[in-house]
Amino acid sequence: MPTASSRRKDTPPPRTANSEADVLRGFLDYLRASIATKVDGAAEPRVRTPAVPSGTNLLGLLNHLIAVEKVTFLGEKVTDWQATFQPAPQDSVADVVARYRATVDRANKVLDDCTDLGAPLPLPGRSGRPSPSVRWALTHMIEETGRHAGHADILRELIDGTTGR
Repeated sequence: MPTASSRRKDTPPPRTANSEADVLRGFLDYLRASIATKVDGAAEPRVRTPAVPSGTNLLGLLNHLIAVEKVTFLGEKVTDWQATFQPAPQDSVADVVARYRATVDRANKVLDDCTDLGAPLPLPGRSGRPSPSVRWALTHMIEETGRHAGHADILRELIDGTTGR
């Protein structure tokens, strides 16, 4: 059972938005902040210790989301998705959290120029393959980040009892 000191302040989802784009980006940014907060400050080596038979670990989840953000919004390629779940041994928690936040900032700069949700996402190097729509990319990242934020909730609680959004 979490103690009062291990319970993080719950931050409710965003409630104000005037457009579909504002709602989608608001929820995505909310989830991004949530998962970064869950990982930030988690203790080594437990943050990278698998807590389930699949080998999933808290720091690996955030490392994976860095790759997904880069592929989805920045047009980068991944050849081994399983490898994205393993941060480099020399990467500290602070390193991975900072890299995630920097990747999110880069992705948001791309999104800032996307005014039509139905338009293809401007991705470099797609060479003949159509880009998904901005709407699809935002929805996919909400789903992906939300799914892994749920995993992170459980993994962080197993590490040190910390709960909350």
